[in-house]
Amino acid sequence: MGYRNKFLIGSMSAAIAASSISPALAAENNSAFADENQFGVYKDFILKAVELDLIKGANKNGNTYFYPNQQLTREHAVLILGRYLGDVDTTGSKQFKDVDQLPKDHELRENALKVRKNGIFSGWKDNLQYKAILTREEMAKILVQAFQLKHVEDSNIKVTDLDKAGKEYQEDITILAENGITVEKVFNPKAKVTRGQFITALIRAVNGGDKKEGNFELTLMHTNDTHAHLDNIAKRITAIKEVRSQSKNTLLLDAGDVFSGTLYFNEYLGQADLEFMNLIGYDVMTFGNHEFDQGTKPLAEFVKNAKFPFVSANADFSKDVNLKDRYHNELATTANDGEIYNSIIKEIDGEKVGIFGLTTAETKDISSPGDVEFKDYIEEAKKAVEQLESQGINKIIALTHIGFDDGGGDNDLTLAKEVEGIDVIVGGHSHTKLAEPVKDITGDEPTIIVQANEYSNFLGTLDVEFDEKGKVIGYAGKLLDLNEKKDDQYVIKDDPEAAEILATKYKPAVDAKKELVVGKTNVELVGGNPAARTMETNLGDFIAEGILEKAKKINPDTMIAFHNGGNVRVSVDAGNITVAKILEILPFGNSLGILNLSGAEIKAALEHSVKDAPKPFGGFLQVAGLKFTYDSSKNAGERVVSIEVKDKNGQFVPLDEKQNYYVATNIFTAKGGDGFSVFEKASAEGRLSEPGFVDWEIFKEYLDSQPNKTIEPKTDGRIIDIAKP
Repeated sequence: MGYRNKFLIGSMSAAIAASSISPALAAENNSAFADENQFGVYKDFILKAVELDLIKGANKNGNTYFYPNQQLTREHAVLILGRYLGDVDTTGSKQFKDVDQLPKDHELRENALKVRKNGIFSGWKDNLQYKAILTREEMAKILVQAFQLKHVEDSNIKVTDLDKAGKEYQEDITILAENGITVEKVFNPKAKVTRGQFITALIRAVNGGDKKEGNFELTLMHTNDTHAHLDNIAKRITAIKEVRSQSKNTLLLDAGDVFSGTLYFNEYLGQADLEFMNLIGYDVMTFGNHEFDQGTKPLAEFVKNAKFPFVSANADFSKDVNLKDRYHNELATTANDGEIYNSIIKEIDGEKVGIFGLTTAETKDISSPGDVEFKDYIEEAKKAVEQLESQGINKIIALTHIGFDDGGGDNDLTLAKEVEGIDVIVGGHSHTKLAEPVKDITGDEPTIIVQANEYSNFLGTLDVEFDEKGKVIGYAGKLLDLNEKKDDQYVIKDDPEAAEILATKYKPAVDAKKELVVGKTNVELVGGNPAARTMETNLGDFIAEGILEKAKKINPDTMIAFHNGGNVRVSVDAGNITVAKILEILPFGNSLGILNLSGAEIKAALEHSVKDAPKPFGGFLQVAGLKFTYDSSKNAGERVVSIEVKDKNGQFVPLDEKQNYYVATNIFTAKGGDGFSVFEKASAEGRLSEPGFVDWEIFKEYLDSQPNKTIEPKTDGRIIDIAKP
């Protein structure tokens, strides 16, 4: 299997990208070349290139010749690859100097821009050197770049003369061999490439290499923790369609937490998200903890209207009045839409793939699941794998909402180590951005773990190849950035149908809701830069107090809250507070995290917070449950003078550096944002729990709890710089 990022070459014709060489079909083509008797082993590949309109040949005395044994110039390599690329927006692509001297209608001009735009040829001193002959090692580099080829795991293929290649080419030569693009053990890297050799390698790359009989290739697309972020849904649908157009066997999976996070959820309780999920045809979903935020009644409506099934092996819905009739405590060999199963079997191109789900047991403490019960995820995963294997299933996917390395008691890393037989884990909950798949090799066979960040920022893709025994023998994954821009234009365009639905059916009510008055302040709420980045402010206090109150509902032992001043974006005049104004204050949609920190780590964090004082710093912490003094005239790292923590009796007592405290903050800060390495270390060590809940909703909830939804916050000296006069 050729492990390439198919979306990167999405501008190429889908028919070409999906095309595979068929010698039987190719042999039926009537070649127009007068020198076909010289094609030899290259014949089928050359005829396939003709079929794909990649080559034209040269005219001589009224006949057309291909000259398979003639050396290939860089010019002709560019022409062939340019035809393969198809339509490419070359805006902003700089022309090579020597190509720019050619006539305006020369075919090389446009194709040179295409290959440069795609990073396939970079030239030398801004020249393409198009008359130069291409070497075999140069061919390796440009094909690896053109097809975004990756290493094939567990490949035993060796190139015997690799040491004769330039160091900058050795990895590319190895990748070609591993992917079956070249099959010779002796590569001859310095040799000149013939036209027949180049076409053979190119068509093999188009075909994904030499696929062994009995192997099964599958492309997974996955989302997680989208949290009702629908403003770019039309781009997500475009990306899904593009990947499907280039992949024969696909699955589209969601790892939970579609619910909660934006006004689209507040207004439509998941039904807006569901319309788009049904439109594009998701195959299966598991439940996140936030699916239960409003109890199980909205979730039951979501499940009922879904045109796909749901899986969660460790969630028991049998006692829940709203969901019990849709729950089947079993493995479904044929799954119905809008029903819940422990696991299901999907048949794809004659191959059976098992999928089971897991939902974090934290749900019972951080959401409102009612009578839904959650069992031990390791034990239920083992049962699910055993059930699937008993049905002869040897390709198994765990669709999980337990976190990649979450410290809440369950996570994907532990799952991979503890449960044998899982081939792929498609995860969610921790909002982890896994730019590359993570491979666990604890068991007899590898387990590949993926997760696609949050808020519909990315569509995750994973190309995976199984051998006939169901073992993963090759894989490549990538996150497709749905919000990427080039030259101030989105790379991925909106799907017209989805864009129309969003604009006419859902967005107007959401826009109107932003103008709703949800509270009042009798005083100015001070935020923004430099205020919130240099000192205690009444708005910073209010935000931190709201975070602390929310965290205490989840973990009553939480004593402290931090909020980075860089995320208190604006001040608010006295008067009405609208939803739009709250979104201006807290525009990033950061979710809640709870860290377990020692007093010494808290002190280190506060030292980092005030390191730039009195200059503004986005990491300056607004606080609750704690007060401290510092001296900005001292050296950074030696400024904190005193720290006191409010105990359970409401009294301030000195911080004990040897004692551990639960500290609430946002996920950005908890994972090391603004340079908080002490938080990053704690998170990496599994001392971070991620219950979710978005900051602007926490603010609104805290505002709702105030008498008459009216506030008049005052600073109280919880942060004091003793160096100030």
